[in-house]
Amino acid sequence: MRVKRTYRLPPDLVDQIEDYAARKRVPQTHIIEAALLSFLSPDGPERLEAALARRLDRLSRQLERAEQNITISNEAIALFVRFWLTTTPPLPDTGQAAAKASGNERYKAFIEALGRRVEKGSSLAREITQDVDSQASRPVTGFED
Repeated sequence: MRVKRTYRLPPDLVDQIEDYAARKRVPQTHIIEAALLSFLSPDGPERLEAALARRLDRLSRQLERAEQNITISNEAIALFVRFWLTTTPPLPDTGQAAAKASGNERYKAFIEALGRRVEKGSSLAREITQDVDSQASRPVTGFED
């Protein structure tokens, strides 16, 4: 059995209820009833807290993955720069123009390859993790500190 009551609500709240009911194609009474049940439910705060905790946990995991990827990227760049600086001799003045032209071509090829990898969804961090897992027992030489 249902009891009829009359309550006064602010016009903007009534408009929101009407809009929501129209979008969801449900009676306004169902929306108000669900809202009141949720508000008066004794476990409402616990459910909200659990939902927030799950969301925070997911965000923490995403942040940890991002931090790991940034660390890998930074280390890869630092290792490359160190290796390049220690193995590449300076060019004589006569070879500067040819080196610049060659560098521009290689840079364009690099950008195209990078674009293809990004489109495919390839990830250096994922590749490094796979390589480390597959070669865990084999010592690495040539690039150690």
